[in-house]
Amino acid sequence: MKKTKVRFNNEKLQYSAILMKALAHPLRLKILEYIDSQGIINVNRIYNTLQIEQSVTSQHLRLLKTAGVVNARKEGKFVHYNINYPILQKAEKAVKNFLAV
Repeated sequence: MKKTKVRFNNEKLQYSAILMKALAHPLRLKILEYIDSQGIINVNRIYNTLQIEQSVTSQHLRLLKTAGVVNARKEGKFVHYNINYPILQKAEKAVKNFLAV
């Protein structure tokens, strides 16, 4: 019987774990849905509309930004967020491919 060698690119594996962790939280998904409905939005509107504490919102947005799921642009004292759709599309494709096996 022939053994199969399994090799992973550690860098890609680590990024995949960060990305999936970022997407596997109900509140982060709710934040993403809200950003998607608005296009570009600042953090104040996110936490006020969703009635989440500012610090909690910022922590979730930091994780989403680290994973590359959202882009952040600072304008004066406000940070505006928008979704990085190509990353979400790649994640969706990867999950579908994984589940198809």
